[in-house]
Amino acid sequence: MKQVMSTMASEALQGIFRSLRIYHQDAERGARMDALYSRFIGSGDLVFDIGSHVGDRISSFRRLGACVVGLEPQPLAFRALQIIHGRDEKVSLHQCACASKSGEAPVYLNEANPTVSTLSGEFIEASKGQEGWTGQTWNRSDTIRTTTLDDLIKKHGEPVFAKIDVEGFEAEVLAGLSIPLKALSFEFTTIQKNVAEICLRVLDKLGPYRFNISLGEDHEFTFADPLDADAMIAHILALPHEANSGDVYAWLAENR
Repeated sequence: MKQVMSTMASEALQGIFRSLRIYHQDAERGARMDALYSRFIGSGDLVFDIGSHVGDRISSFRRLGACVVGLEPQPLAFRALQIIHGRDEKVSLHQCACASKSGEAPVYLNEANPTVSTLSGEFIEASKGQEGWTGQTWNRSDTIRTTTLDDLIKKHGEPVFAKIDVEGFEAEVLAGLSIPLKALSFEFTTIQKNVAEICLRVLDKLGPYRFNISLGEDHEFTFADPLDADAMIAHILALPHEANSGDVYAWLAENR
């Protein structure tokens, strides 16, 4: 039993170190992130990072001079956040998740590849048998605290931008928001295009949003001019499976 536990701990540490290498050691990628986020974020602005993982987006937001509220439920990833950003007085870190209501929920951990740990059982089911997802294993679960975007706003103030990257749980996060934010992004995957459609419908009801998209880790917009919700839904539904994932960016038309 001790040997099994030791092997699991080693695998979990290797997974976090892999994330740190991928997300913190590519200066060119960091520059592309800064250029994209600078469209929405300036010095002194408040930003929410929902699903911070190992904090590469927090690093970008801080390079732009923003104050950041970061949420991450995974214990090892949160420990990495504390080491990297915990001494920064402009960063407020919380070991919890965002959901449609405050309380508790299970988080399903993929310790070998922690970037796809999730609160969504539907996300795990959708990945089964899909090309590119072979071998992914969510090997254990924890019960974690949840809060809502509305509650975060009450506590910290309204952000100028919120980044939401929670592996198929994005619609649940947006269900906990009752006011239109100036700008935000949410991740989508081609194994769950329906989640992206739900998110776009929710935002379209919240306010007069316009949308653009960035595939993979390009951190560049696909379209020269923004789309409305219907056009963005049609674009995502037509994407090939191989596109895999990306981020949809939304901003209120009156602010852009």
